[in-house]
Amino acid sequence: MPKIPTDMLVSPDNGQPLEWANGKLQAAGNGLSYEVESGVPVLLPQGARETSARAEQHERFGSRFFYADHYQSDAELFDYFEDFEDEGARHEMRRLHEAIVSEVSGETDSILDVGCGNAWVAQHFCPKGISVCSMDISTVNPQRAMERYPFGNHYGVVADAYRLPFRDGAFDCIIASEIIEHVPDPGGFIGSLLRVLRPGGQLIITTPYDEKIQYSLCIHCNRPTPQHAHIHSFTMKKMLALTPQERVAGHRIYTFGNKVLIRLRTHVFLKYLPFRLWRWADRLANSVVRKPARIMYVIRRK
Repeated sequence: MPKIPTDMLVSPDNGQPLEWANGKLQAAGNGLSYEVESGVPVLLPQGARETSARAEQHERFGSRFFYADHYQSDAELFDYFEDFEDEGARHEMRRLHEAIVSEVSGETDSILDVGCGNAWVAQHFCPKGISVCSMDISTVNPQRAMERYPFGNHYGVVADAYRLPFRDGAFDCIIASEIIEHVPDPGGFIGSLLRVLRPGGQLIITTPYDEKIQYSLCIHCNRPTPQHAHIHSFTMKKMLALTPQERVAGHRIYTFGNKVLIRLRTHVFLKYLPFRLWRWADRLANSVVRKPARIMYVIRRK
């Protein structure tokens, strides 16, 4: 299993460079060391599993969110590498991935996949000679990503998006697909990702558009809990307001994925269209009945 180059790594606790020592990664200066499990460095800050955060919903319901611990359990319980049983859902994911791929610059040599899930980014880009770092806050998904796609230019890392263990400007492109709706502080999330993006590089974010968050009553704590762990809903205006514009050289933001086409299960026919024709059909549908499912936000760092 390939080792991630240490020249791109820093300690998530103090920002010091890391080096390999006795099968672990050790920070210069203070002796902090980080374990490597199944070949994947676990570069979480000290006490990450016991750290809680509060988003607006947690303030509202008086709850605490131990997000590192939550997503560790989530990855152990749910198999992100299992294919969707529903053909419509598979088609929707295929078009989402194609939309992201269409935005990645041809000059890209390295990609950070934030919240890597089933590691489709590595599957697609590594064979093209692009290095991919599959990152997740759980240990399970990066380990399985490396087992599933053992390319020489594929690396796995366990990390917290708010305390990224990478030097400034380490990546040409960062993909954060369907992640920002889960995090407690979306503005801080964007700012943290921009730090490790090289000047001129791309940050590609996708998220549900103007989602109505649904709640159910948790049987354990007897408090409302949002379905799918979505704790934020975004419009394009809200997304732009979260972005530190002084660090942005330019951006593109648009909606796509018409809900009417999805609900009418038109994938039965549309699945045969190449991406460009599908995009044309999707835009036409949204011009007639504006019901987009997702936001695509592409930021270029200053």
